[in-house]
Amino acid sequence: MFKKILIANRGEIACRVIRTARAMGIQTVAVYSEADADALHVREADEAVAIGQAAAAESYLKIEKIIDACKQTGADAVHPGYGFLSENVKFAEALKKAKIAFIGPDPHAVQAMGDKIESKKLAKEAGVSMVPGFLDVIKDAEHCVKVSREIGYPVMIKASAGGGGKGMRIAHDDDEAREGFKSASNEARSSFADERVFAEKYIEQPRHIEIQILADGHGHCLYLGERECSIQRRHQKVIEEAPSPFLDEKTRTAMGEQAVALAKAVKYKSAGTVEFIVDQKRNFYFLEMNTRLQVEHPVTELVTGLDLVEQMIRVAAGEKLKLRQSDVRLKGWALEARVYAEDPFRNFLPSTGRLIRYAEPPEGPSVRVDSGVYEGAEISMFYDPMIAKLVTYGADRPAAVAAMLEALDAFYIRGLSHNIPFLSALAAHPRFQAGRLSTAFIAEEFPDGFHGVTPDPDATADLVAVMATVHHLYERRAHARQPHFQAKGSKVGGDWVVKLGGAAHAVSVVETAGGFAVVGGSSSREVISNWRLGDPLYQGRIDGRPITVQIDRNGVGYRVSHGGATLKTVVLNTRAAELDTFMPEKVPPDMSRFLLSPMPGLLVSLAVHPDEEVKAGQTLAVVEAMKMENILKAERDGKVAKLHAKPGDSLAVDQVILEFA
Repeated sequence: MFKKILIANRGEIACRVIRTARAMGIQTVAVYSEADADALHVREADEAVAIGQAAAAESYLKIEKIIDACKQTGADAVHPGYGFLSENVKFAEALKKAKIAFIGPDPHAVQAMGDKIESKKLAKEAGVSMVPGFLDVIKDAEHCVKVSREIGYPVMIKASAGGGGKGMRIAHDDDEAREGFKSASNEARSSFADERVFAEKYIEQPRHIEIQILADGHGHCLYLGERECSIQRRHQKVIEEAPSPFLDEKTRTAMGEQAVALAKAVKYKSAGTVEFIVDQKRNFYFLEMNTRLQVEHPVTELVTGLDLVEQMIRVAAGEKLKLRQSDVRLKGWALEARVYAEDPFRNFLPSTGRLIRYAEPPEGPSVRVDSGVYEGAEISMFYDPMIAKLVTYGADRPAAVAAMLEALDAFYIRGLSHNIPFLSALAAHPRFQAGRLSTAFIAEEFPDGFHGVTPDPDATADLVAVMATVHHLYERRAHARQPHFQAKGSKVGGDWVVKLGGAAHAVSVVETAGGFAVVGGSSSREVISNWRLGDPLYQGRIDGRPITVQIDRNGVGYRVSHGGATLKTVVLNTRAAELDTFMPEKVPPDMSRFLLSPMPGLLVSLAVHPDEEVKAGQTLAVVEAMKMENILKAERDGKVAKLHAKPGDSLAVDQVILEFA
């Protein structure tokens, strides 16, 4: 067994590998860029080595620096995690030459499966079901149009060396094929230093289902069930689960056997994933093989009871698998939600900044959190904006979903925007709860983007009850302080008006032996909690049902978050509520004449100049953030009056790029 493992990665996956290595009695080495000097993986590892500047191309993607770090620390093996160099054949070969073990497949398998064009050819030879497409490299934009017409629209244009949703575009016509080729090529060059793209038929209403395989170097290969990864946005997975609510045992077995056949065809060794797209009739087609650990591997671990990182390490050390296919049993249900630093209310644009407050839901039998951050850490613009992976487990799917909703309510993040409200809305969606999924789920159910959640009447009544009791406790403390004015009526009463979501709710708060009774109209709710004044997380029970509400002071009012809804709330006594009706509403300034940067990023290009007439839908600028190109287009016809930024400028969120006449 290895004595010391270097993790050639960062963030949550580096921390994840460190935990397993520590449990196995293996020392660990972290590598870090200038931007990650204070990162959690650096703190958790036994040793840490600086490898370069903040940009990944100057640090985490530098093969020679990783190998130098191995030699410097005496590491006898490297775990690549996912992303960065995890599927880079040159890296695997360089490690082999340096006599350092690669905790992953042999270079020939990385070469064969890491190239999506070549992997499809090999999969076809191995008898794996294939999607119609053009498996050679597309030369230019016009060639892309020609190929797309031959395949038949819609087509998926994909980077050959891609992954993680980068370098992928759907084209429905010639113009989209041209634009898709350019954007996919640019993203591929930026993210993978490989601009090659290919195209294949886009299957409408597909499910994205993948098979986890595990193979050793002694000819044993087995599959560990499937993961449903259909909930995606911009080809980036958002929620994954195991098993799939769609597959039957016959389809699961057929997919698993094809995945094993493909792995054996390239003499695969290590953990790997064979991805398929599945149509509504359970026909499945090979998509690609990932020769690494997947982001969503925890759901497989929870339903199989296996530690995949441990299995990878043991296989790389030459051990035989102790499992046989008949030993693999799927028990229970697991869900994973990816918590990202992005603003779901601004079309999911990346958000950067410091985690001023950060508290994960408590872990237990039904909750697991894989993260690489801590309170006070910074989410930078240089890397993937993932904050954490929230994983929940239950005896069945409804139990796992219920655990997810409760855990999301308890996940407290402040200092930057995050997607937890959107994740809550997804998990609570009736179609999601029914398991009627496809990769088009988000586009179909949120066609105009995400604009928050409006609580139903019961949820609203619960929030009113909570906020009435919270404010009552604050007021009781305020009036207990000495000295204070004891004017007539200064004692705390129990009658309050809770302004929540644009409506006013009159209630009375009555203290009981166990907590409070909140009476409103003809209904009442019993509220019991050990909540303390100032705590941002209110956890208690309403009529015996558990409830978790996030509460932040907001001037004289509050900002409350629950079930995906975030609402401004003010609690007033009855006289103040009467006077409040006379308060004027503040109107926000009109910014419609300006093109604002929707995110912090780099202004790559400007497609217009002063005095130019523009049409609705015309490209105005391209902003790059988190290695993704974001094309900003005109919302309506107009005329450019003035440019306020130039290509190459670093933009802050809402910074003015140009002004219209």
